[in-house]
Amino acid sequence: MLAWAVVVVGLFSLNKLGTDLLPRIVYPEIAIRVNSSGVPATVMEEQITRELEASLALTEDAISIQSRSSEGRCAIDIAFPYGKDIDIALRDASARLDRAKRFLPNTIDAPTIFKRDPAQSPVVELAIQSALFNPIELRTWVDEQLSKWFINLLGVAAVDVGGGLIREIHVLPDMYKLAALGISLEDLSRTLQQANAETTGGRVQMAQQELNTRLTGRWQQVADIAAVMLNPAPNRLATSNQTSAQIPLQELAQVIDTHQDERLRVRFNDIPSIKLSMQKQPQANTVEVAQAIQERMHWLNQQKILPKDVQLQIIDDQSVYVKQALNNATSSAISGTLLAMLVIWLFLANLRHTLIIGTAIPLAITLTLILMAYNDLTLNIMSLGGLALCVGMVVDNTIVMLENINRVQTLQPHQSHDIDKKNAAYAVSEITSALVASTTTNLASIVPFLFVSGLIGLLFSELIFTLSVATVASLLVAITVVPALAGLSSPSTHPGFLFPLEQLLRRGYRWSMRLALRIPWLIILLFCIGLALSIQQFGHNKQIFLPEMDEGKVRVNMVADPGIALEEMDEVTRRVEKILRQQPEVISVFTQMGGMIFGRSQFEASNQSTLNVQLVPSSQRKLDVNQWIAKINKSLKQLNLVGVKIRMASVGIRGIRLGNSDDSFSLRLRGDDLGIMAELAEQLVQKLKDIKELNNLRHSAEENYQELAIIVDRQKINDLGFNVESIGQDVNTLLNGKIATYFYTENDKINVRLRLPQKQVTSPQDVENLLLYSPTKQAVRLGELAKLQWIPVPKEIQRDQQQRVIEILANVNENANLSEIFAEVQRRLADFPLPVGYNIYEGGAMKVLQQNQSLNQWLLALAIFLVFVVMAVQYESLLNPLVILLSIPFALIGVQWGLYMAELPISMPVWLGIIMLAGIVVNNSIVLVETIELQKNQGLNVRESIIEAGALRLRPILMTTLTTIVGSLPLALGWGEGTQMLQPLAVTVVYGLFFSLLISLFLIPICYSLTVRKT
Repeated sequence: MLAWAVVVVGLFSLNKLGTDLLPRIVYPEIAIRVNSSGVPATVMEEQITRELEASLALTEDAISIQSRSSEGRCAIDIAFPYGKDIDIALRDASARLDRAKRFLPNTIDAPTIFKRDPAQSPVVELAIQSALFNPIELRTWVDEQLSKWFINLLGVAAVDVGGGLIREIHVLPDMYKLAALGISLEDLSRTLQQANAETTGGRVQMAQQELNTRLTGRWQQVADIAAVMLNPAPNRLATSNQTSAQIPLQELAQVIDTHQDERLRVRFNDIPSIKLSMQKQPQANTVEVAQAIQERMHWLNQQKILPKDVQLQIIDDQSVYVKQALNNATSSAISGTLLAMLVIWLFLANLRHTLIIGTAIPLAITLTLILMAYNDLTLNIMSLGGLALCVGMVVDNTIVMLENINRVQTLQPHQSHDIDKKNAAYAVSEITSALVASTTTNLASIVPFLFVSGLIGLLFSELIFTLSVATVASLLVAITVVPALAGLSSPSTHPGFLFPLEQLLRRGYRWSMRLALRIPWLIILLFCIGLALSIQQFGHNKQIFLPEMDEGKVRVNMVADPGIALEEMDEVTRRVEKILRQQPEVISVFTQMGGMIFGRSQFEASNQSTLNVQLVPSSQRKLDVNQWIAKINKSLKQLNLVGVKIRMASVGIRGIRLGNSDDSFSLRLRGDDLGIMAELAEQLVQKLKDIKELNNLRHSAEENYQELAIIVDRQKINDLGFNVESIGQDVNTLLNGKIATYFYTENDKINVRLRLPQKQVTSPQDVENLLLYSPTKQAVRLGELAKLQWIPVPKEIQRDQQQRVIEILANVNENANLSEIFAEVQRRLADFPLPVGYNIYEGGAMKVLQQNQSLNQWLLALAIFLVFVVMAVQYESLLNPLVILLSIPFALIGVQWGLYMAELPISMPVWLGIIMLAGIVVNNSIVLVETIELQKNQGLNVRESIIEAGALRLRPILMTTLTTIVGSLPLALGWGEGTQMLQPLAVTVVYGLFFSLLISLFLIPICYSLTVRKT
């Protein structure tokens, strides 16, 4: 009944578990973003980035601060050690940011600060399209109506709108008319503000009540703006009787109800669109939130709230891949369970005994689900992958227990149920110590992972948790449920469907073991040669941190020459779009031209475009995503797009970031002078360009553009009463415009922007002719106060630890070894001359790999040590544990064989599999050595004890090993979406265990015989 209770509570807990692709990962990083439209990168660095860095670097426990300054944008990232409470870090950084704001220009947008949480990535993104609405009307409708229908859905945290054209009212003055009347830009801006006021008027006390009064002076329609009256300067009036004359704004300026400057265009499948992004709350269920959003979309259609011509297209739905990945992980677990049960039934040919062994699977899984729900874990590819891996492992203990009970009961003729129970109890006592030892070694090899911090700990902790709980549960089932059920049944007399094969294997084993014991050193030598070759090949394998997951998402980044017109860039982008949309594997192409939108943030750059391509699922195409990218690159090269760089890459695992750069290869050059650094970076590129494993080698300072510098004549501006700040403000107002006030509607407020008509400023000569006003209302052309000069400026300035850096970037060939590449780079740069104060260091990815490799080696050593300690305690000696421990290193032969057959690089899942094998491969050796000891106690010599023990335990060894192998086989085959993450782990376990059969049955007995002879 207790077992049934566990199953029922486990099924109940299943409904409480959330679903997601990966365990929740929150990086210990804080990001700050500041926008100031049109400000050059050098000015952003000097006036904003440096000020913020100086203050934010003092944030408690901050270990790194990096920044990127580009035109109109400053991005600062602060890193903290893993384990730091990120909410406390956010609070401290916010306080530092508030203190720094007083040193920042008042022209910037409000800074934003947030923590690096992958949960903030949009769970669903929509493209809103309409054939009848114009872009302004569509954007207004999405902002004011459509977005409101989603914001209050359960689990939705934010709804952000981007793209389209935002309504704006422009006031375009005639500068010559203003100059004639002595009206400055500041006068005009102040008049607009004063004419659009709404204030309280105080209270009116009446006999029975009191009334609040309000002055309603806001504009009700756009025509009211044109009717605003302006006061000319007194000294500019023609006659004395005009001293009180006022002039309406419409006589001095155009008032146009239009839109903000179009700096960015959004398209979905070549149709102009509005982007609607929805984020989920951190603890919300990804699948449930996405389902709620889709149900709301369906409801809006049903209720006819959506206009007939408005189309809601799904750009990205994270739940689709999540559901596919989880379904495949679940099916792998189910199919692994069925295969394991089939293997058991083929050996036993007894359905009752097969079901007794199989009870370990549902009990272990349901107990794991209970503890997962208690600890607020989610069903993701890691936790489900752990369950899929353990279905074959959890039956090992029950197989050994039932086989031993059946053997003892068979030796004692059936007399009564009481005798059968006593026989079962004796069999339990005989084998329990070996089961406890083998289970403890399994735990000893994987438990160290629970104490690992950092990204590895966040990513793999739930997988380790499920494996640990399931392993403990299997032991409990083996020593409680299995004996109870076996004691109620008679021993199986059917030899099993595989009995003839077993007999043949036993005879073959006895013969080969007798031969091996005659030439023990030759056998050991062969194993050692195999191990040496495997270690050598293992060191040359490509190393990565995590396997790539083929979600069918490709990002295309296009960068043209700086300063290219938006229309020209649009034409180039459309040519690339056409190529992509012609491909049969492409479902959709979402284009962001002229920059990029992420949530509420918008980055504008007329020379950049980003295209997000969604392919059909991997099961429906012949090429994987990397092969498809290689094919498309050949087609794009035929376009001969001069001055345009196109980079295509598979979108990585959502929420997983390694180094500071998105590229595989990254070097950083640190110094002060950007000119010197650019020259050194160019020399570095030339020195490394012939390394064949590196593609698209470049440096971050390659992209410069020409900037029109206004160099003031300080003597002249002082003589005329100007100052540099006022000149800069007036020029910025004339060219970019200034928000003078707002026009309020029922649902929103519209910017009223004061600026010159864009058609009036189309050349540097037009800039020189801009009219500025001195404090005495004297109009002066800008060319009389300053000269214009073209100067080269960097597109982006990077800083690391408050020092400037330039990155040397490249893509690494698919089969290249990053460690070997960096070794070659270090060799080439050993004699590279650097000025004093300049140095080169690696950008981050290699450091992560090296740290990961070092950590894995320590974990493997710790796991082996703990396994040894467990066995030493169990045997109360060191000899047998040392012999059994030999099975661990030689399992690497099978691992290397598996990686070669599956064509897999060395990754974190591979190391995890190797560490798990340290606890798994010794199980059979423990049982075999203990059986050899029992045979010796019964009077057999060492040689015969080894042979008989091997023949006696051949069946349970084969059963436990094969059930684990076939249970992990569906995951090792890597079928379906989302299985790529844990396929290397399953391959490592499958091939390592398969080869461990030879180790357990031959190498360990031979080594045991040699040690016994010497003692």
